[in-house]
Amino acid sequence: MAEKNDEGNAKGYAFPLRNPNVVLNERNFAAFTHRSAAAHPWHDLEIGPEAPAVFNCVVEISKGGKVKYELDKNSGLIKVDRVLYSSIVYPHNYGFIPRTICEDSDPIDVLVLMQEPVLTGSFLRARAIGLMPMIDQGEKDDKIIAVCADDPEFRHYRDIKELPPHRLAEIRRFFEDYKKNENKKVDVEGFLPAQAAIGAIKDSMDLYAAYIKAGLQR
Repeated sequence: MAEKNDEGNAKGYAFPLRNPNVVLNERNFAAFTHRSAAAHPWHDLEIGPEAPAVFNCVVEISKGGKVKYELDKNSGLIKVDRVLYSSIVYPHNYGFIPRTICEDSDPIDVLVLMQEPVLTGSFLRARAIGLMPMIDQGEKDDKIIAVCADDPEFRHYRDIKELPPHRLAEIRRFFEDYKKNENKKVDVEGFLPAQAAIGAIKDSMDLYAAYIKAGLQR
């Protein structure tokens, strides 16, 4: 046991301990001062070595949820934006791809098809299978359609045309309807193949890199 001073504190540390029997482990200090966890999910989480085809995705909203969580870009925390105004729920896990940025100044959105809901704030590997061009209140807001690369039921899909037509109809209807009770108009323009999605991700990666480069040069 480490030596203690007259006040019962571990020797060498100036703060009081509520429990004088607790000894601070030196190895724990290394964990606090040399953190390996991502500090900001948008900027510090790597997109992955197989991007843009296979990439890391941060889940904001779990499958079956109706709370609209989204990334707070300043803090890196996930905040509650609102509760959906209608009775519908997100049909699949929904989030964003780190180290990307789109014309709306947000990371690119992705809907990930898989068997189970995933906790908000988790990240997973996803494979792009399609692109859903979308106009939200007059502004471009395209969505990447992907499958979980580590889900045995979905990982074999390579293109959106392989999905059952009814599943695509459900996805389209959700995005067309989820803002109707807010009197906001959303237009879904259909679905494009995997190569279109990969190209959109690559463009958003390049734009992100351009912002980083410009910031370093300022």
